Amino acid sequence: MSQNGKKPQKTLIVQYTPRNERSNTKKILDAYIGEIKNSNIERLDLSKDVPDLFLEQNLDAYIHRNYLGQELSSEKKNLLSKMDRMTEQIKSADVVVVAYPMNNFSMPAPVKAWFDSVMLKGETWDAKNGSYVGLMTGKKALAIVTAGGNYEKEPMASWEHALSLTKIEFQFMGYSDVRGILAGGMSGGENAKSLSLENSIKQVQSIAQEWNQEK
Repeated sequence: MSQNGKKPQKTLIVQYTPRNERSNTKKILDAYIGEIKNSNIERLDLSKDVPDLFLEQNLDAYIHRNYLGQELSSEKKNLLSKMDRMTEQIKSADVVVVAYPMNNFSMPAPVKAWFDSVMLKGETWDAKNGSYVGLMTGKKALAIVTAGGNYEKEPMASWEHALSLTKIEFQFMGYSDVRGILAGGMSGGENAKSLSLENSIKQVQSIAQEWNQEK
């Protein structure tokens, strides 16, 4: 319990930073975590705990369970066990922070597989009366993305499908507050890179302080 008797919020950190301490993404993420004072933190490292892909058997099990409402055998339930575990993680968190570097203008494959794993019908979203409904209202999400190039202006802005897609995924699930940081120029000169990192760190620190104030 916090000092005022309220249960601390839970923050889920989902990271894909396989370069570890050399990762610029990790530097920004660490700055966010360093500002958390009143949150229980759970971590998911997608470079070590790789999400399942939807393939023939588990996709069939998912459709029969989540769309057709059928009871699955133990064997078929097991096909969805990792997806179910990751979905429970995100459902239990008040704040989700996803951090990764842009790969080829979009998110790395493990990050996309994670979104596919947790965006399950009836769990984080649903369809009612012909419309999609996000089930994660009242929760917050932050995307921290680094990129070698700069994507603020055209023609490169239209090539950016990392941060923009991440924000859409969270909005679809109904998150009430979705923020995003895109730290570009990581492959540029040292001065430009350092300035981009400094600005991004200040932004995530400000968001962390806002979201983790003692209520």
